[in-house]
Amino acid sequence: MKVMVTGGAGFIGSNIVSLLNRKNHKVVVYDNLSTGYEKNLSNYDNVDLIVGDIRDENKLHNSMQGCETVFHLAASIGNVNSLRDPVLDSSVNVIGTLNVLNGAKKSGVRKIIYSSSAAIFGDLQYQPIDEKHPCEPDSPYGVSKLAAEKHCLWYGKVYGIDIVCLRYFNAYGVNQRNDEYGSGNQTRTNLLLRNKQLTIYGDGEQTRDFINVKDIAKANLLAAEQNKVSGVYNIGCGESITINKLSEIMKSIVGDNIKTIYAPPRKGEVLHCLADISLAKQTLDFSPSTDMYGNLLEYINWFEKDIC
Repeated sequence: MKVMVTGGAGFIGSNIVSLLNRKNHKVVVYDNLSTGYEKNLSNYDNVDLIVGDIRDENKLHNSMQGCETVFHLAASIGNVNSLRDPVLDSSVNVIGTLNVLNGAKKSGVRKIIYSSSAAIFGDLQYQPIDEKHPCEPDSPYGVSKLAAEKHCLWYGKVYGIDIVCLRYFNAYGVNQRNDEYGSGNQTRTNLLLRNKQLTIYGDGEQTRDFINVKDIAKANLLAAEQNKVSGVYNIGCGESITINKLSEIMKSIVGDNIKTIYAPPRKGEVLHCLADISLAKQTLDFSPSTDMYGNLLEYINWFEKDIC
């Protein structure tokens, strides 16, 4: 099967490309390389990289010809970046997504897997967070991702395209060179390996639902393989861990005498976050890994080799 992955040279996209490549799919990666890296794709056969922007409607549509499925990940990422330039954020995340949808309609694409974010929820009203949780985003990024979701679902309903929106929680793993997704793991790993110290904001008892990027890739493939499946799904681990516990695991992997520094809490930080992934389990047969030690070991070993 021929597929397109927009943003396929980035952190999550390149892991999806890796899985698709192992499944012998013909992959077209469409990426402007603003946050992606060509070297993320260097080990794969049967992958064509087209350097382009999703706001370039004609180039995007031409590149999509012959693709049966589109995995749409290209985006302006992160709450902080969106606050700096909300116009850019919306132009990429909303108009760019509309270009993907229009191109898919014209090109006869049968299915679109859209990468959304837990940022659409805003202030959390209850835990665990299911798909029916109110969406009141508190950043331009959350607003633009929610708007793109709504456009995707509308296009699917009107034009008969199967569209699945996957809402990622705290992603981490191989090929995460920057921290646009806000998990903090890239920053922690950098400090751990280079400065031999960890900074924890607050008392460290705040909790997060961390999802390994390989499980996100699996969720995308499962969503693509399911017939006549559409709608929105939470993609997390389904388990929470304190920042203190996470830091202990990371320190045990590095094995050195690491200094832990506790800093004042960050203003507006969510104290607890846990995804309800029962719908993804039931509908997509999604079953994420809970081996935090093994996943972090793989990530830290990669980080030390690639970054340090």
